[in-house]
Amino acid sequence: MLGEVFTATPLDRSAAIYIAGHRGLVGSAIYRKLVAEGFNNVIGRSSSDLDLTDRSAVFKFFEEIKPTYVVLAAAKVGGIMANDTYPVDFLSANLQIQVNVMDAAVAQRVKRLLFLGSSCIYPRHAPQPIREDSLLTGRLEPTNDAYAIAKIAGILQVQSVRRQFGLSWISAMPTNLYGPRDNFSPHGSHVLPALIRRYDLAVREGASSVTNWGTGTPRREFLHVDDLSSACLHLLENYDGAAQINVGTGMDSSIREIANEVARVVGYDGSTNWDSTKPDGTPQKLLDVTKLTETGWRASISFEKGIRSTVEWYRANRTQLRG
Repeated sequence: MLGEVFTATPLDRSAAIYIAGHRGLVGSAIYRKLVAEGFNNVIGRSSSDLDLTDRSAVFKFFEEIKPTYVVLAAAKVGGIMANDTYPVDFLSANLQIQVNVMDAAVAQRVKRLLFLGSSCIYPRHAPQPIREDSLLTGRLEPTNDAYAIAKIAGILQVQSVRRQFGLSWISAMPTNLYGPRDNFSPHGSHVLPALIRRYDLAVREGASSVTNWGTGTPRREFLHVDDLSSACLHLLENYDGAAQINVGTGMDSSIREIANEVARVVGYDGSTNWDSTKPDGTPQKLLDVTKLTETGWRASISFEKGIRSTVEWYRANRTQLRG
């Protein structure tokens, strides 16, 4: 039986809403946002309590909680080095997580599900800014193609559920994210937390120079996770469509410019070198957010403010973070 026709309306604040990946960078921000907005039945499970790659465990969990809404923010993520070195891990784990959660959600006929992907789903040389219809029009960035394929599969699964079961599920593709609870590991972090960790260490050790990967010329767009969490709630209450929707700021900067800003915020006044033998990744990745702004949402946290708050969080939690 097909689901109900979607009508833009506030979500039921008393209904069960499950946040898959609620302890990660994205999931924790969404969890905080929902609680702050008056949701009183927000559900999360740590990976030690629920292994999302365990299909039977996921189905049993959904049978127990019977959620009305689901936000699928759980994922195995990492930077260029991790994605390039362990493509099987990123492909397999993410496919298992997505299929298990979405199949269990179908079994319970979950009314609204939001699947969160990544801007890496788009071709390496997609026209900039990248529109949603650029999907599957060219070759992917080879350093993270396995992860991208998993996320593309997630989009197709959402679209398939809409066609077969008529449920009002949606997909959102955030740009590069940053903020509290990011991964600052030397071996698995993305570019922005890696820069924060590197420059902060240089300040503490009194280093006269810092060396960053690549040439510093690629351009990247960054969105604070608190802005993303706001966008997610907005989309759940206002957007319905089979195509994925981009979530970003619509503005980008070179990695060199971003590094300079991080250095300024952490108080580093030494020199910066660039190791051009290391990969740059995609030359530019700026999302076209026209579709998102037409729904009535725009990012509100400035990059300077976001970097400052992230640095403060990192310094307050540095000794407890994974190495």
